[in-house]
Amino acid sequence: MTFLKQIGRRRFIGMLGGTALMGAVPGAVQSVQSAAIATGAFTPDLEIELRAVPDQIPLYRGAPTHVWRYRAKVIKGDARAVSHQPGSPLGPVIRVHRGTRVRIHFINEVSQPSVVHWHGLLVPDAADGHPRFAVGPGGRYVYEFEVINRAGTYWFHPHPHGMTGSQVYAGLTGLFIVSDDEEQALGLPAGERDVSLVIQDRSFTRDNQLQYIGNGPGMMGMMSSMTGFLGDRIHVNGRPDYMLAAERRPYRLRLVNGSNSRIYKLAWYDGTPLTVIGTDGGLLAAPVNRPYVTLAPSERIELWVDFSSRAAGEELNLVSLPFVASSGGGMMGRGMMGGGPAQGSAFPVLKVRMGQRAAVSEKLPGKLASIPALHPEQAHNLNNPRPIRVTASGMRWSLNGRLFEMEGVANDEVVRLGTTEVWEFINEAGMGMMGSMPHPMHVHGVQFRIIDRRVHPGAMAAWRSVSEGYVDEGWKDTALVMPGERVRVLMRFEHYPGLFLYHCHNLEHEDMGMMRNYLIKA
Repeated sequence: MTFLKQIGRRRFIGMLGGTALMGAVPGAVQSVQSAAIATGAFTPDLEIELRAVPDQIPLYRGAPTHVWRYRAKVIKGDARAVSHQPGSPLGPVIRVHRGTRVRIHFINEVSQPSVVHWHGLLVPDAADGHPRFAVGPGGRYVYEFEVINRAGTYWFHPHPHGMTGSQVYAGLTGLFIVSDDEEQALGLPAGERDVSLVIQDRSFTRDNQLQYIGNGPGMMGMMSSMTGFLGDRIHVNGRPDYMLAAERRPYRLRLVNGSNSRIYKLAWYDGTPLTVIGTDGGLLAAPVNRPYVTLAPSERIELWVDFSSRAAGEELNLVSLPFVASSGGGMMGRGMMGGGPAQGSAFPVLKVRMGQRAAVSEKLPGKLASIPALHPEQAHNLNNPRPIRVTASGMRWSLNGRLFEMEGVANDEVVRLGTTEVWEFINEAGMGMMGSMPHPMHVHGVQFRIIDRRVHPGAMAAWRSVSEGYVDEGWKDTALVMPGERVRVLMRFEHYPGLFLYHCHNLEHEDMGMMRNYLIKA
């Protein structure tokens, strides 16, 4: 394995300073001062106040870094349901049991309209964080929903149209972890051995302020909208040079790609295989082994890692391996977005240092969870999948040739509640010399199963460089679609009617309009 040197500090051309960090605000953003979906008939088990606030935190020597972050407190229910990570700019971790009825009072104290999307959670459309429900500075919104998801690692982040990338980049990110009886009966590592790791890339000015080039005017803004923003430093849980102090015992590591556009090809530097126990939608039916895992923006992966064979004081490095990121056959992004590691380059991610206590070995169960059955034959359109094509025109990515409309739904974007469908994500678009690039496709309102993947012969180099890291065995809400690839997914629209979103989770692509509504019609 070729291992690149530690990431160095870089400077961006077109740097945005001060409050201008947040980028250009599109002119057609719907915003209200206050909104609510509270019905009066809803009695919560857990009630939380969640604030989006400006703050500053020391990340590097010298001036503190200005950030936006979530702060939360429990109003009603178990106070242990909310925790914050000391010294981290990231938001809280909310932990609930399946079946918990949750009410969340969101209060927007930042200077832009914002709304919260509960990524991966199956909630009513009014609670899903659609941009049409964004509230302005000083505005409030009340979310109410029952947690019906399986045990798993979910997260939450802003979703206002045109500003999602900048707000997530500024620090507005939190975790929502669900448990259930089936999971608890397995006896998986818990407490301090159940570790969530949010991986993000960031860039900074010389005085420690975040640098971000969004979809603004000028050449740099256009390049950001095309490729996505790539930072030059890797942060884990909001901190640089992250090191996990671990005992020599098994751990459960929950990895979350919270980056705007960077894809990670995660592996242990010494070549130890990864044991995967869960993905976006919760635990797998049984553990699977991978030489590495490919993690696109918004995807989650859960690992069982047994450190009992490691020596006291030993260090283990998690790295991102190189891969081919474009149909042109190489990396992409270097030099365009500030000189940080290009999409597809190699770099270190985090270190794990073993403690001195005696090693303790535990056995991982061979069966993890009962996966609800869903078969392709149940889909009414199995032989005629609903196509979602990555398209490009000029300097903009789009879906089926369309850009986002706040409440617009085309005739072929309507599905029926209670039906099962196959959708096919098709990434065959090109942008002249840019060729095609990876797109992580996310669907709100459902979890789905990946049926199969097909790739054009001319794009095999990119696909082969990441495909051994796919974990398609479980439930997903995001699917990475490489250049030249077609991915068929199976989903059942069984929970809530209403207006939901599907989009690329490269946040700069989403903000430029690579996002559409679809309507689940009762």
